[in-house]
Amino acid sequence: MYFDILTIFPDLFPGPLAESITGRALKEELIDINPVDIRDFTQDKHGNVDDYPYGGGAGMVMKPEPIYRAHRACAALRGELPETVMLTPQGETFDQDMALELSQLEGLVLICGHYEGIDERVRELVVDREISLGDYVLTGGELPAMIVIDAIARMIPGVVGDERSPRQDSFYQDRLDYPQYTRPREFKDLRVPEVLLSGHHSRIERWRKKKALKRTLARRPDLLEDADLIEEEQELLEEIKEENAASMKEEGGGVGDNIDR
Repeated sequence: MYFDILTIFPDLFPGPLAESITGRALKEELIDINPVDIRDFTQDKHGNVDDYPYGGGAGMVMKPEPIYRAHRACAALRGELPETVMLTPQGETFDQDMALELSQLEGLVLICGHYEGIDERVRELVVDREISLGDYVLTGGELPAMIVIDAIARMIPGVVGDERSPRQDSFYQDRLDYPQYTRPREFKDLRVPEVLLSGHHSRIERWRKKKALKRTLARRPDLLEDADLIEEEQELLEEIKEENAASMKEEGGGVGDNIDR
């Protein structure tokens, strides 16, 4: 899968994406990260990519012409009009389902904004989708683009060595992950739960499901509202709620006292 990134800071890429799992995916040509310098598509000697906003106001706005030309160059390079995403606080919030959906595409163009935003005509002419990482402000769209690429890349077959791994990640199944342990068995007087040492696979699986559900209920109960739980998981969830209620009754504590950390 290719990622064409329209940016005024092309040297930021691949950046951290050149390391670890995405780094291996780049070397194996499972993904292609292609930063495109918007300044190369300006037509004035100063390479200006921004100008004052019509109607007045603080800051500068990115001009439409260079971005449009850069986008057309990407389309010519790929031989198609690619799916195009603008990284903006006004977009729909990026999540695991969206990462999986986008990973089915041949490629993606990501437009990284700066200053006070991008001329509205870019949105009208070339943008298919707008994505936000959350309700906060960053300097530009480059860091969000990296996060989007990383999340999508994990969903591409062959990128993660064990193909079961990304499907067990937090949020993939509408719940947080269960606690993980490795050697040593004891550290700072904290021991690995005995069930994980038992070799009893069905008991381990049940323990993990219960811990994942308990953690999700405590930290992100909203994820469980529309979760597609199998019968065993529904039973475990009821069991957890009963245990929580009993614990609160005994301790006289509040909701936060029973969070599984």
